[in-house]
Amino acid sequence: MIKNYFTYYSQKYASKWLVLAIDLSLVMFAFLMAYIVRFSFTLNFDVNQLIIQLPLLLVIATFSFLVFGSFKSVIRHTGFTDVVNVFKSVSLMTIISIVVVLVNKTTNLIPSYTIPSSIIAIHSLLCFVALSGARLIFKISYNYLKCKLNTSKNILIYGAGESGMITYNALLNNTSTQYNIVSFIDDDVKKKGKFINRVPIVRYSKINEEFIKSNFIDEIVVACQTMDPNRLIKMVDGFIDLDVAIKKVPPIEKWINGELNTSQIKQFQVEDLLGRPQIEIDNPNLLNEFNGETIIVTGAAGSIGSELTKQLANYDVKHLILVDQAESPLYDVEQELKRNGKHNFTAIVADIRDGLRIDSIFQQYEPTMVFHAAAYKHVPLMESSPYEAIKINVNGTKLLADTASRYNVKKFVFVSTDKAVNPTSVMGATKRMAEMYISCLQKESKTKFITTRFGNVLGSNGSVIPLFKKQIESGKSLTLTHKDITRYFMTIPEASQLVLEAGTMGKGGEIFIFDMGESVKIFDLAKNMIKLSGLRFPEDIDIEITGLRPGEKLYEELLANGENTLSTYHKKIMISKTRRLDYEKIKTQIEELCITNRFQNNNIVLKMKHLIPEYKSNNSDYEKFDKRVQIYKKAKGLKTALETNKTYEH
Repeated sequence: MIKNYFTYYSQKYASKWLVLAIDLSLVMFAFLMAYIVRFSFTLNFDVNQLIIQLPLLLVIATFSFLVFGSFKSVIRHTGFTDVVNVFKSVSLMTIISIVVVLVNKTTNLIPSYTIPSSIIAIHSLLCFVALSGARLIFKISYNYLKCKLNTSKNILIYGAGESGMITYNALLNNTSTQYNIVSFIDDDVKKKGKFINRVPIVRYSKINEEFIKSNFIDEIVVACQTMDPNRLIKMVDGFIDLDVAIKKVPPIEKWINGELNTSQIKQFQVEDLLGRPQIEIDNPNLLNEFNGETIIVTGAAGSIGSELTKQLANYDVKHLILVDQAESPLYDVEQELKRNGKHNFTAIVADIRDGLRIDSIFQQYEPTMVFHAAAYKHVPLMESSPYEAIKINVNGTKLLADTASRYNVKKFVFVSTDKAVNPTSVMGATKRMAEMYISCLQKESKTKFITTRFGNVLGSNGSVIPLFKKQIESGKSLTLTHKDITRYFMTIPEASQLVLEAGTMGKGGEIFIFDMGESVKIFDLAKNMIKLSGLRFPEDIDIEITGLRPGEKLYEELLANGENTLSTYHKKIMISKTRRLDYEKIKTQIEELCITNRFQNNNIVLKMKHLIPEYKSNNSDYEKFDKRVQIYKKAKGLKTALETNKTYEH
């Protein structure tokens, strides 16, 4: 309110005519000062002559200001161009004054009107200094008063290095809000007890509840670019309960034109609390891998598919074909690519279950690589719809892989999930079957089939993070299925970068596993999201435990029973060394399962359990089949043993 009041009256009275009047007053004052300076700071000059000269000087000055319009600029935003206009006006005024004096000397039109050349020179200098200085003083005063009228914030800056200093200057130069930098936080022993611009540097261990309250700290700005994630989590947990906002300075490469703007200093996001550094891929081989390739991305409108598309579009690919059955999201991806200046792509609405449609796309565009990200992924929904899960996750993958093999595509990269490991759900089992089919196909195809397997993706469609955000925005309790449930997490860009990297290093037949650090306890993640939103748990928003959903695991795994890993040249990517499979038998069983009647859900699940020995349902109606399958396998094993024994006796 006060700010608007101040702005209104500054605009109302600081009009251009008021500025012109002030400028003319300064010109006359400077003329008087020029005489005083000329006569050694005394009044030993003819005052009557001064009075005669002032009116004409006023006319000359007015004309000069009108010609260059130096009084029309917004004074509170004075810049270099405005100072140049003042200089031009003063110069014109000086030239006209000299001409008038010279003409009057020869014609004597105005008796007693003569101005010494020294007075004109001194007046010109004083005018320029006075007019420019007045504008600068007004600008500084305006910004100072504007900040004073706004509420000031007490700030701590974490990091007393170069980034910390840039943050310090950006905060102090901000005109919309006044910031008071109380201290820098830095544990460098060389900086202990030192000051930066009279601001003390203190150790992190000194920042406790008493320090926060006694200094009325409003925000802690993390300027350090290499802060340990565990310390960050500790800071969030420790200070956010004290009503202290914890914000971060973005990476240097994201600064606007290389300069930090205070608007870029944002609150921490959930991905900053993963407890591990961001995974970065810097492999120059990627440029050669995708150069000149025609690439199909299925599920191109989904979370992973759309990010894969954006990253691939930055390479020198020959053509990108985006395939998805979701029309509106695919349109959004298409428009975003166009806004970013990308045009070497074609968006196609198609269903990967339609073999003829997929074949026509391959025939028309002749792709050399395929990234297959299309899938049904929601565990509870697929638990009640096994037929649909089979048709998309298994049969859709089978049709796509068969077509890729038939057209001799160089590489086929399949995006799988950690839910395929020792599956407890229909969705996880179907993804495992797709992995198995691809492994079978590798034995008889020239195409290199590569599988990538990773955990939950932060912010992806239907994931827990967007759900929690919506619940927080609506002020409702956060719903969590179990207090001890844990998950591995990656960001969407991380997952997509690793998929591209795995696709580059794959030789065919591998299952690549990504190192996602330690698993995250969802209950802790929910509490941190509440705190990051500026709310209190459980006073403002509580967490409601609803119980595990059908097919849901308490803990996710990256390796199945009997699997181990081999390292690769990238420390975050490993190869799963899987157990041996009877490829011909498995391929035949999968092909039979893909043509099962849609009304035979129980039969579908039963066949899946026979095909995948480690598939055991959890919190699901299909748990009843686990014991039956176990008895069947024991009986089969006993029968085989008896037959073997009889053969031996014979």
